[in-house]
Amino acid sequence: MREDAKPVQVDVISHVDDRGFLYQIYRDHNFPEVKRIYVVGNYARGVIRGLHRHDEEWKAYFLVSGTAKFIAADKTGIVTTYILSTTKPSILIVPPSYSHGWISLTDNTVLIGLSNKTLQESLNDDFREDPFKYGKDVWETKPR
Repeated sequence: MREDAKPVQVDVISHVDDRGFLYQIYRDHNFPEVKRIYVVGNYARGVIRGLHRHDEEWKAYFLVSGTAKFIAADKTGIVTTYILSTTKPSILIVPPSYSHGWISLTDNTVLIGLSNKTLQESLNDDFREDPFKYGKDVWETKPR
């Protein structure tokens, strides 16, 4: 994997017919070997998960219920936001060294996480940060 990789949000193609829908959340996305898949859910909107970073671990996130706002900050503190939603399926791939986290924009938001590290490897590479390190406004939804 490239050392200069940046987070990327990849659209997921949904195949819909009269029976329902089908889509793949994992295919060739230049993601390293998957060692762990997990599920995280927030009961209510406004719940923040994060902020943390990993120096070696790659993460990928896909929402199966609800909508969430993700932030990812590079080493210089430049913050980028991403919206993941079941209404427009996509997967967010976060390479190592990016501080990242998410906030539920809807009740009962559930995501699937993919990792290239086992749980123990992840815990040994886990650096927790203040969720407001980049300000409270990064988590807000702004009127337009």
